[in-house]
Amino acid sequence: MIRILVVEDNEKLRQLMCTVLAKHGYEPVMAGNGQEALDMLDQQHIDLIISDIMMPNLDGFELIRRLREAGYNMPVLTVTAKDSFRDKQTGYLAGTDDYMVKPIDINEMILRVGALLRRAQIASERKLAVGGLVLDCDSLTVTVNGQSATLPQKEFQLLYKLLAYPNKIFTRHQLMDEIWGMDSETEARTVDVHINRLRERFKNTQEFEIVTVRGLGYKAVKSHD
Repeated sequence: MIRILVVEDNEKLRQLMCTVLAKHGYEPVMAGNGQEALDMLDQQHIDLIISDIMMPNLDGFELIRRLREAGYNMPVLTVTAKDSFRDKQTGYLAGTDDYMVKPIDINEMILRVGALLRRAQIASERKLAVGGLVLDCDSLTVTVNGQSATLPQKEFQLLYKLLAYPNKIFTRHQLMDEIWGMDSETEARTVDVHINRLRERFKNTQEFEIVTVRGLGYKAVKSHD
């Protein structure tokens, strides 16, 4: 089960977040401040952290800095009342992956947690093989029958996502949220443009096909399925 550490000094909010996470199938663990969170990381594996910023003993910014300096690379979702651009900038520079401003929509929190975990999974797996085709995350290359091509980052991430879940239908908004980010101002039509580029690029490849599901979105179908 995916274990999520909730770092929040407000006990009621901490309990609420953990209750909702548990209802969605996650295993929540709690810490009241940054120091407690660091102590907990020495004792158990954590897949994702949701952290407040303004806390006693060790605030969220310093917690994130210490995590990244120590080599921890799990996703961090920052939840805070500090909503200025400078605060957000400080958070992202410290190493946070996403940012929500209080009061938060608890359902949106769950969506963001899911998106962060999926991105982390793609980042950790690094390579994906589909028949004679291999995608390499480190080099953004796709190799088919010994010939390699380097793709633009978004095209690569889009192709990797579709091929990692063959036959699964993804809506345009799902793909936008996971690859361009929830706060992106890019239009959903951008997904169509990238899909068309991928189709043109791999039109002679026999390993897969990207199928349009009318009214829903896209899916990848392996040729040997």
